[in-house]
Parts: sequence; structure tokens; C-alpha cells
Amino acid sequence: MRTDVSRRTSYYLEPGYIFCATEPATVHAVLGACVAVCLWDKKLCFGGINHFLYPSTREQERATAKFGNVATLELLRLMEQAGSKRDNLLAQILGGASPLTGSGRGIGSKNVEAARQTLRQKRLRICSEDVGGHMGRKIVFDSLTGHVAVLKVFELRQEDWLVDHP
Repeated sequence: MRTDVSRRTSYYLEPGYIFCATEPATVHAVLGACVAVCLWDKKLCFGGINHFLYPSTREQERATAKFGNVATLELLRLMEQAGSKRDNLLAQILGGASPLTGSGRGIGSKNVEAARQTLRQKRLRICSEDVGGHMGRKIVFDSLTGHVAVLKVFELRQEDWLVDHP
């Protein structure tokens, strides 16, 4: 594994996607009711992250990374395919806010519970959570260290979803 952090990749993770990096990477995401699960291999020092919008689906034709049960299982599969052992993985759950008004009330807590349930079923240790509340989150995940920076914001603006690439 390359540890030259000056050459790390920076990636913006949109809802419904998964990113697994065996090379050092910084992954940014913006979360409202959505949830991100970060997995980090403490022995091999690499990690991955998903970003899902809905708790779960049982319909095969709808089974995409937009759903927590699918996204979290696929992230685990990618980590294991890259060499991780479950005993070395640490999980973090982020997001799941509930808006004060509107039709999205309750989806955030359902997303968080879907992440917890899938991680428990696969016997993965949850080492940290920053979930719930009414504030959105801008997060930065460092795949080399497993660290996550969280910036809570009162309002998610359209420009929060845009990323400038030099």
C-alpha cells in the first residue's frame, strides 16, 4: 500500500454510491437524512464509505447502493475483496438527520437503524456514531487513518452539493 499522503486522491461521494480505497484518499460527502457508513481496516490501514438515501429494499430489481442494506453489504464485500478480515474492521455511522418539517421526517432514523442492523448482523464493531438531530452534516473521511471530520450545518444549501475540481 502506498503511504505517500501528498499524492492522495480526493473524491466527492454522491448519494447512492460506494467508495473503497486501498490507496490513501480523502472522501467528502454531504448528509441530511442520508447515512454514510465508513469501514476502516485497522491492520491494513485502508477504508471505504457508502452514502445511502433509503433504509432497505427486498426487491431484487431495485437493489442498488441507494438502499442501506444493499450499500452496507456491498461495502463489506468490497473491503473483503481487497483483503480485509471482519475482525480488523471498525465501523462508523454518520448522518440520519430529521428535518423539522416536511415529508422526510423519520427517514433519517430509519436509515440509521438499517445501518446498525446490517453491521450487527455481520458482527462488525461500531466504534463511533454521529447521527440524528436536525442538522445536516458535511463529512470528510480519511481512508488511510479512518478518521472522519464532521461539520454540522443548520441548512444544506445547493452549493454544498457542488464540488470544484482544479
